[in-house]
Amino acid sequence: MASSTGKVAAYVVLTLTYAFAGGSQLLFGVFLLFGSLHIVNLGGSAATVLGVDTGLSLVFFVQHSVMVRKRFRKQLARFLPAHYNPAFYAIVSGATLFFVVICWQESAHILVALHGPVRWLFRVVFLLGVAGMAWGVRSLLGFDAFGIRHIRYYLRGRTPRPQPFTVRGPYRWVRHPLYLFTLMMIWSCPDLTLDRLMFNLLWTAWIVAGTILEERDLLEDLGDDYRAYQRQVPMLIPWRLRPVRTIDTTTT
Repeated sequence: MASSTGKVAAYVVLTLTYAFAGGSQLLFGVFLLFGSLHIVNLGGSAATVLGVDTGLSLVFFVQHSVMVRKRFRKQLARFLPAHYNPAFYAIVSGATLFFVVICWQESAHILVALHGPVRWLFRVVFLLGVAGMAWGVRSLLGFDAFGIRHIRYYLRGRTPRPQPFTVRGPYRWVRHPLYLFTLMMIWSCPDLTLDRLMFNLLWTAWIVAGTILEERDLLEDLGDDYRAYQRQVPMLIPWRLRPVRTIDTTTT
């Protein structure tokens, strides 16, 4: 069991994780739905606005991509207990996402502004994306969005078991449904300003690139099971109408 000091530290980390990871995701959802929140206004020309927003995006991309790599996690384990590693990643990612949303600059150039039924149709697509995210998360047994699973096991004096390779829910149609639903939410804003178009393009490219890199890690971790899954299910676009059967390696 954890010592008294260890428990205090663990609960502090849990609180920070919920505040930064959970809070930033909620704020990001509001940003995707309505666009810039106009919290920080730096002014400047259109080029300045796009330059600042590009820089904010790159900060998040670099932080997210570097910290998720196995090499970084191994180096971090030299200074931080292993059970804090996922939560630390979630906290830093959440703080970075807060920074991006709070500092995002809106362009005065409006490219498209939808009205009437079409506008509501886009709002429905956004809600479908949110519902799809919930469906995908629920389909992942033991999904640890905030990296707190290891801390909870630490507090109980137990060691978590590896999660089984499971294919159910939307994972029967597409290998990365959470990314697909995120893209739906990104592109469903009915007001397309110049900065929002740039955001959509940059973050779509990053998600696609990240998906490809994640595929390599999954192949390394899961081997032939995932290779067979790749042959049966598309990566991001569910172009096959017939879903693959439900798979759970704990029962096969």
